[in-house]
Amino acid sequence: MSKPTARDRLAQAAFDLFRERGYDDTTVDDIAERAGLGRATFFRNYRSKEDVIFPDHDLLIEQVRDRLRSTSHSNGLAAVTDAVRLVLLHYLDEGDLAKRRYALTSAVPALRDREIVSVARYQRLFREFIAERMDDRTAPAALQAELMAAAVAAAHNHVLRRWLRGESTDPVREVDEAMRQVIRRFAPPSAELGADGTTVIAFRSGQPIEAVLPAIKQVLNPEAE
Repeated sequence: MSKPTARDRLAQAAFDLFRERGYDDTTVDDIAERAGLGRATFFRNYRSKEDVIFPDHDLLIEQVRDRLRSTSHSNGLAAVTDAVRLVLLHYLDEGDLAKRRYALTSAVPALRDREIVSVARYQRLFREFIAERMDDRTAPAALQAELMAAAVAAAHNHVLRRWLRGESTDPVREVDEAMRQVIRRFAPPSAELGADGTTVIAFRSGQPIEAVLPAIKQVLNPEAE
């Protein structure tokens, strides 16, 4: 087994102290002392005690951005639902550390606020990428991109929180299914004739029945006219 790095030792010491003394009553000097390292070593690895808690979102966002740049998906939403998987896998790799972080951020409002800001950064990246792929700068298209990005972020975070609370034993499968649901929510309405003769017709909500009936009759009996 490889020897823990200074960064790992500091993180372990910090979370132990946060549990024992509370976040507010733990100082950088306390963390460095518990880890058996100097104050200078702490600041070579982290900018503050707050930074010990959160994953390196700057690096993770760059990894997601690189995945989007190299995607083979022609559809922006499909590409984003694939790329967001990297975020979940990062948390899964952290294992118990991620769960300890979740317990801490749930209890400290200032940390919870920072987590919300981090989520917003991913959502903005998704929205911008989807909007670029739509190649449409109109207001309805911009709103659609915003809604898609929000749905991806919400679905991912729903699965992630279930795993962090110990409610999911297969978060990868769950996030894949969640992303399929997101894609289905935004799939364009269509009318298809199945091989067994079953006809599926989709209409916009709010249409009066008088406007819908002629179309149904035409599909069911196209030779009637």
